[in-house]
Amino acid sequence: MFLKKLIVISLLIVANFSLAQKRKKIDTVYVYEKVIVYDTVYLEKPIKIVSKEVLIPKYSITEIKIKNNLKTTQNNVEIKSYPLLEYGIEAGIGLKNSSWGKELSTKKQQFGENLGVWISKSIITPRLSLMLSANVYYWNSSFDLDANKEDTYLNGYYFTEDHQPLLFQRFNNKHFEYALQLKLFYEWKNIRPFVGFLINRNTYKMQFLVPENNVLDKLDDFKTAQNNYGFTFGVQYRILKRFLLSLDYQQYQMKNLSLKNSSFDFEIFKTNNTFAERKINLGISYIISR
Repeated sequence: MFLKKLIVISLLIVANFSLAQKRKKIDTVYVYEKVIVYDTVYLEKPIKIVSKEVLIPKYSITEIKIKNNLKTTQNNVEIKSYPLLEYGIEAGIGLKNSSWGKELSTKKQQFGENLGVWISKSIITPRLSLMLSANVYYWNSSFDLDANKEDTYLNGYYFTEDHQPLLFQRFNNKHFEYALQLKLFYEWKNIRPFVGFLINRNTYKMQFLVPENNVLDKLDDFKTAQNNYGFTFGVQYRILKRFLLSLDYQQYQMKNLSLKNSSFDFEIFKTNNTFAERKINLGISYIISR
C-alpha cells in the first residue's frame, strides 16, 4: 500500500516537473557597453627671451582723421592744411591811369568795377599756390570828345589809303577790359602776398561817319584789337573762412593806340610810341570750393 502511494507521488512530481519545464520561456538578454574616448591636449607656454643688449621701444598707433581746415600742432607750431584745389569768384573797384590820355583830359584817373572767376592750386608746399584768374573790367570815361557838341582837335575829314572819306564823330575812353592773370601766392597766417603776370585787351572805340553807296551817312566804329602784357603784385587778407580782401597794383604797356576797322584801311594814330597803363584795385573774393 505504501509502495503504491510512493509510486503515485513520484509520478505526480515527475509530471509537474515536466509540465513546468514545458511552460518555461527563454529570455534574450542584451548587454550594452558605453565606450568613452579621451584625448590628451598639451598646452605649451611661449618662452620669453629677454635680450639685455637689444632694446625695442614700444609704439602706439592712434586713429588719425584728416579733414579740410584741420589744425594740428607740431613742435608748438600750428599748421593749417587746405585743399589742393580751390576756386571762387571775386569783385572789386579800381582806378586806372593811362599815359596816352593825359593830353585829352584834365582827369588823370578812370573809375571802374570788375568781376572775375579764379582757380588756385597748391604747389610744392601748402603755403605756395598758383592762381589763374579771368576778369572783366568796366571803366567809366574821363573825357568825351563829341564833334556834334564842340570843336575838338580831332574834328574834320580823314581819308583812307584808297581815298575814301571819313568824318570824325565821337571818341571817349569808356571801355571794357578783359584780362587773364597768373599769380604766385605765399600764405603766412592770414596774409597772402602775391606777384604775377597778366595779359589784357582794351576795347576803345572811335566813331566816324563812313561812306555807304557813295554817301557819307553811316556811323561805324574803329576799335582796338591788340593784346598788352604786364605784371601785377599785391596782397590778400583772409577775413573769414571763405572771404578774402585784396589790394593789387597792375601795370602793362601798349605799343601805340591802334584803332582799326576791317572795312577800311585807315589808322588815325600813326605813332610808334609805347604807352603805359596803371591800375590800383580793391576787391573781395569768395571761395566756392571746400
